[in-house]
Amino acid sequence: MKATLKVSAIMIGVTDVARAKKFYGEGLGCEIVQDYGDYVKCDLGEGSSSLVLYKWEAAAEDAGVSAEGSGFRGSSFHFITDSRDTVDEVLRAAAAAGGTVVKEATGAEWGGYSGYFSDPDGHLWKVATAT
Repeated sequence: MKATLKVSAIMIGVTDVARAKKFYGEGLGCEIVQDYGDYVKCDLGEGSSSLVLYKWEAAAEDAGVSAEGSGFRGSSFHFITDSRDTVDEVLRAAAAAGGTVVKEATGAEWGGYSGYFSDPDGHLWKVATAT
């Protein structure tokens, strides 16, 4: 039997777990389901993977790699929604919670609408709708 790959949890390394917990929990409304200080697990809603916030150095150590490095990490998270209003609302909430809007929402060539924000540790999130 061949195993099928699934994403059960997304772990991101953060420099300040308390700040990240506040950003995702209070700022963006994620439910905190586990909190062990340097490890916090957030529920992103039905049908979605969990988001785990883990101390940057501990996350690197767990993977057996160096904690050094910055800049674009070669990945981004995407939240696809049903309305432009939700795109704008999420970008505003992220900025109010301490994130940075790195690309204002705008109409896309393919007919959709999207923008990007980064969390306080620089992890990129795209918020988009096809309408």
